[in-house]
Amino acid sequence: MARINLLPWREQRRKEQQRRFLSMLGLTAVLGLAVLVGAHLYISGLIDNQNMRLNRLRQEIRVVDKQIREIRDLDKAKRALMDRMEIVQQLQRSRPEIVHIFDELVTTLPDGAYLTEVIQQGNTLKISGKAESDARVSNYMRNLERSPWLKNPKLSVIQSRAKSNKSRTTVRSFSLQVEKETPRQQEGKRGSE
Repeated sequence: MARINLLPWREQRRKEQQRRFLSMLGLTAVLGLAVLVGAHLYISGLIDNQNMRLNRLRQEIRVVDKQIREIRDLDKAKRALMDRMEIVQQLQRSRPEIVHIFDELVTTLPDGAYLTEVIQQGNTLKISGKAESDARVSNYMRNLERSPWLKNPKLSVIQSRAKSNKSRTTVRSFSLQVEKETPRQQEGKRGSE
C-alpha cells in the first residue's frame, strides 16, 4: 500500500530551515562578539603596555632632568671655584709686583719730595705728595716714565702753599696718576713693534 504523507512537510521543512538559520545566526553573533571582545582585550593590552612604557619614560625623564640640574649646579660651582682660583693666582703673581712698584715709587722719588698717599684703582695708581719745587715734581714724573714698572705719568694737580706763616719757603702739593706695567708687558710690546 502506498503511503501518503498528509502532514504539512513544507511547513516543517521551513521551520527546520528557520531553526538552522537562527542557530547559524546565533553562532555567527557569538563568534563575532568573541572576536570583538578578543580585539578589545588585545588593543587594551597594547594601550596598557604603551601607558606603562610612557610612565617609565616620564620617570626616567624626571631623573635625567634632576641630573641635568645637578650638573648645571656643579658647573656653576666649578666656574665659581675656577674664578676664585684665578683671583688667587693673580694675587700670587702680583705679590712680588707690588713690592717692585713700591720700590720704584721710592727710588724714583727725588730729594726734596715725599709722598702722602698712594691709591690703586685697577692698573692705575693715584699718587699724592709734596715737593720743594715744581722742578722736583717734573723730575719725579720723568723718573716714573723711565721706570720698567710704571708708565704714562699724568699730573692732575699742583698747588703752592707756604710751609708756615713765618717761613718764606713754599711747598708744592701735587697729585698725579701713573699706570702699572710689568717689564714682561713692555718686552712683548717692543717685540711686536
